[in-house]
Amino acid sequence: MAQPLMPKATAVWLIDNTGLSFRQIAAFTELHELEIQAIADGDVSQGIVGRDPVANSQLTQEEITRCEQDPRALLKMAKSDLPRPRAQSKGARYTPVSKRQDRPNAIAWLLKHHPELSDAQVCKLIGTTKDTIGKIRDKSHWNSANLAPRNPVTMGLCTELDLEKQVVIARSKNPEKIVTNVEPDPLPEELQINPEPDFPGKKKSDKKEDLKTSDYMEAAENLFRS
Repeated sequence: MAQPLMPKATAVWLIDNTGLSFRQIAAFTELHELEIQAIADGDVSQGIVGRDPVANSQLTQEEITRCEQDPRALLKMAKSDLPRPRAQSKGARYTPVSKRQDRPNAIAWLLKHHPELSDAQVCKLIGTTKDTIGKIRDKSHWNSANLAPRNPVTMGLCTELDLEKQVVIARSKNPEKIVTNVEPDPLPEELQINPEPDFPGKKKSDKKEDLKTSDYMEAAENLFRS
């Protein structure tokens, strides 16, 4: 049963204006019976103005009278002709400020590895806009030269489960856009291994000396002699 609007205010009115039991009021308002008793004792209802459920078309006087005559009966919410409010769809995924700078790289990765995804799906996954996706796709984004495709899952912009779900949906709708041979992404700069710098005073030689087997044998003989 749906909970009435302002359940505590409704409970205050039912306590003051009806002969219903605490159990009946608690069942209708979906409050605990002890809480209803506390409201009746004035412990938790200070400052709460009673709300008439009959005037608000949540109950009928006949329903109240029926339950007053039968303590075992439970109140039933009156049927309303008013349309129920529709649940609003969730907007784009919220992305923390610290990770928003990573979104262009994530978009580039999704466009490269999963071109079958629609712009709406990409927006839902990482919380971006279609305008940004379009600019990265046609390389008119202000930072296009520095973008490096990176997996949004590893950056924490979406979960692996959400990505797989959207990919499955997209592949069933756009099978012709699925790509198989994709070049591997370059390692991020922080993961690249740079060559060790030369120590001071090291002589640079253009040609590397090739050591022969005889050189190794001579070095071994000198070692044993010493």
